Amino acid sequence: MVWRERLLAAPLLVTLSALSGLSMFLPAAHATLTNMDQVAQGFFYSGLMVLIVTAMVWLATSSWKPRNLARSQLASLAGAYALMPVIFAVPVTQALPDTSFLNAWFEMVSCFTTTGASLYDTPGRLAPSLHLWRATVGWLGGLFILVTATAILAPMNLGGVEVMSGRAPGRGAAGLSQITRVADPSQRFLRYTMLLFPIYSGLTLLLWLLLMIAGEVNLVALIHAMGTLSTSGIGPDGDLSMLRTGLLGEMLIVLFLMLAISRRFLPGAQSVLMQGPLHRDPEVRLATIVVATTTGVLFFRHFIGAIEVEATDDAASALRALWGTFFMAVSFLTTTGYESGEWAAARSWSGLPSPGLVLLGLAIIGGGVATTAGGVKLLRVYALFRHGERELEKLIHPSSIGGQGSQARRLRREGAYFAWLFFMLFALSIAVSTAALSLMNLPFEDALVLTLAALSTTGQLADLAGTVPIRYADLDTAAKVFLAVVMVVGRLETLALLALFAPSSWQR
Repeated sequence: MVWRERLLAAPLLVTLSALSGLSMFLPAAHATLTNMDQVAQGFFYSGLMVLIVTAMVWLATSSWKPRNLARSQLASLAGAYALMPVIFAVPVTQALPDTSFLNAWFEMVSCFTTTGASLYDTPGRLAPSLHLWRATVGWLGGLFILVTATAILAPMNLGGVEVMSGRAPGRGAAGLSQITRVADPSQRFLRYTMLLFPIYSGLTLLLWLLLMIAGEVNLVALIHAMGTLSTSGIGPDGDLSMLRTGLLGEMLIVLFLMLAISRRFLPGAQSVLMQGPLHRDPEVRLATIVVATTTGVLFFRHFIGAIEVEATDDAASALRALWGTFFMAVSFLTTTGYESGEWAAARSWSGLPSPGLVLLGLAIIGGGVATTAGGVKLLRVYALFRHGERELEKLIHPSSIGGQGSQARRLRREGAYFAWLFFMLFALSIAVSTAALSLMNLPFEDALVLTLAALSTTGQLADLAGTVPIRYADLDTAAKVFLAVVMVVGRLETLALLALFAPSSWQR
């Protein structure tokens, strides 16, 4: 019983470190089966070393109790994104001796924050086992943000929950129905991990099997399944044009991307807004409107372009363009960043370039609250929309009373206020980051695209949103380090970081 209690009380960073060490044996096993002994040895010995060091740290810290639970939770969360990429980078440097530790660290930060930006974009640069490791780290990052959104951020009214509750971010969980007492953060983290891990891994295995049944190679199917569930968009290639499954495989990926639209599809903390019929879910409704509008506008744009080149009689190309546009809207709204194999067909049909500004806008909106998606989040945008709608009603009918219950009124008032606060912080982060990258001798357009790619955790924007593709490998050391920090800021969100450094949130 004593050992069980000590295991349950293991610090968050120790738990993550142990999971990372165990995960290293997966690419080690794959490299062994494919006769890549150097890669296998790098991952095996790195995993063994991480487990030994983790066990020693756990024994030294198992009886440690934090003085302040609120501060320790957020500090552990920030510490995870500071420490884990360093651990993840160790086997990469061992399996790929001709790379620098800085490049390996940047790659792992990108994967763990589910950004999906890659320095190794040259075909054949990485062995298949290293692609598997990138996808595994991204998959672990998706699981980590799912668990922390429920176990750490939700009880502190962070991560979008403040819009639903109407309470000040970082001020505690009073009033949340799923919290009945202030539990130890490590126990809460472990409890929600045990709740979400079987479902998260089961859905990944299901998509993997479906992609293989559809005709995809087993390793490629597994990497794309991990990249889809974590919304990291990681794959052995930059897009899905090489998928053997073609349209069927993209349909399966879109189906599973729905999990990044609303948290109601997964167990855990849910609010009143996530209950009731699916068609009344605000995030689902807003996502449907955004995707439908974007698809319609972009398809109409391509259709006008096709008229100019006299290609409107090609019905097959028109349908392929329609599907490619729809897939891209869903992919970038969920901040996954997968490029449809039919997206190039849409551009060749109309002769028009990629609408990078639209893709940037979709990534900024982002997916659902407490999901693996990044961006501003759909619920915050919905709250601002309802507030604006109510203000317009008051201009026409000053004496009118807003209805739809106390929850809707709270969303329009306090929820909209906190949503606007976050949006202003997000905009300020864009301005500061773009200015900083511009001072590092990057063109303004490139600096803006890279900033939005990092803050929205959609690294693929660098390839599609600019006038010409931007290669992360061409950046200098200072720009890489700065972008890695911006990725962490985008993943954690500025409100959580402000709550960490605000002394008023520690006095509880």
